[in-house]
Amino acid sequence: MEGATQKEVAQRLKSIEGHIRGIQRMVDAERPCIAIIHQIQAVQGSLKQAQMLLLRQHLQICLCNLAEQDPEQGDLLRQELTLLFERSH
Repeated sequence: MEGATQKEVAQRLKSIEGHIRGIQRMVDAERPCIAIIHQIQAVQGSLKQAQMLLLRQHLQICLCNLAEQDPEQGDLLRQELTLLFERSH
């Protein structure tokens, strides 16, 4: 994995970990369900962002051979797969 991507994913995961602990404190404090749900949705969004970073990195590496043979086609395929993945989640 590229160093910059690894660093960004690690930072996001640490932030998510802290956010999860905060949600647990909310549950323990019997905060309103809707407030907890909003926080869970925020964590899900953060996880999706981390997931997309990893997907882009994976596609960049796995499509390397295709991109070398036909850079334009490799780029189009990467964009198509990324959009497809974003829509399915």
